[in-house]
Amino acid sequence: MSKCLNFKRVLVIYTGGTIGMTPNDNGVLVPEPKAFERFIRKDVSLHDPSLQVPDGFLALPLVKGQSVRVLYQFIEYDPLLDSSNMAGKDWKRIAQDIGRTYDLFDGFVVLHGTDTLAYTASALSFFLENLDKPVVVTGSQIPIYETRTDGRNNFVSSLIISGCYKIPEVCVVFANKLLRGNRTVKVNCNSLDAFDSPNAPLLGTFEGDIIINNFLVRPGPGGRPLAVTGEFKMNVASLKMTPDMSLDLIRSALAEPIMGVVLESYGSGNIPSNWTEITSLLRSAVNRGVIIVNCTQCLSGSVAAIYDAGAVLSDLGVLSGSDMTSEAAYTKLAYVLGTDLPHHDKIELMKMNLRGEITITNAIIANQN
Repeated sequence: MSKCLNFKRVLVIYTGGTIGMTPNDNGVLVPEPKAFERFIRKDVSLHDPSLQVPDGFLALPLVKGQSVRVLYQFIEYDPLLDSSNMAGKDWKRIAQDIGRTYDLFDGFVVLHGTDTLAYTASALSFFLENLDKPVVVTGSQIPIYETRTDGRNNFVSSLIISGCYKIPEVCVVFANKLLRGNRTVKVNCNSLDAFDSPNAPLLGTFEGDIIINNFLVRPGPGGRPLAVTGEFKMNVASLKMTPDMSLDLIRSALAEPIMGVVLESYGSGNIPSNWTEITSLLRSAVNRGVIIVNCTQCLSGSVAAIYDAGAVLSDLGVLSGSDMTSEAAYTKLAYVLGTDLPHHDKIELMKMNLRGEITITNAIIANQN
């Protein structure tokens, strides 16, 4: 390799998803093992064959305005997963693969299906404690093999961010946007602009120029080593309030072995306060030790006890999820429940802003003190 250039190494963890799928004989998109890297090696816009690189690595062609050459290597999961099949054990596997290779690479890209991408990005943000390198989760709506695809742009942008920038957090790159991972939601299942972070500003954009809003990027861990420990306890349920919903449904969502619940309430955090059966079930669950986090069903905004219908939840011991996404609340609960902390400390941890998943306001600071 030339000594006059600055080389950065990126590990690409290919878990599956539309980005690497091909149509089968019935025209249905399915993952094809070992095909993705073979395709990349033949595409001169994704790999520079003229550059001598270590065995197993590919070289991203030099990007205009960048002095860094990004070398990247693949880990491909077997089997490749549709993101609808992703579960807590898969989040842990990705986190452990990052931890195992952390000292060998400058950044990481996780290729993932779009359906549960926001869950995985949120989960990784909590599981990777003291992260000091970029971890970028991305995918595409159209396979990268297609002539017209969003996969190539998303993949290249992810390699650039993970190799050329100091962003010590889990991010999502999609459709020329850089988003905080635990603030990301999927907002459209058809559009190429599939993801957004309605309650948090973008960390960056990729238009004519790459613009990183460095003042929004979370600070690094200050020399503390990466920690990949604990478990995801998946005895967590999501309960979305609907008019005249079945009490049996509520009862089952709160019953053992469930230990954490994301309650998706109306508006700014309201439930039918005059329906005493609901409040009785919630009170019993809280008394049993179930941690219930109240999040709004709305795409944007925060829960706040400004109405009687919302204040009743606080009185019952239900925690405010503030402006957390449901995906972040769900994965944070799974992470916190997996710690060996006492129950009271788990509650306090849920109230805290651990990885930028909550917008800190004076009210939240007062609540934590």
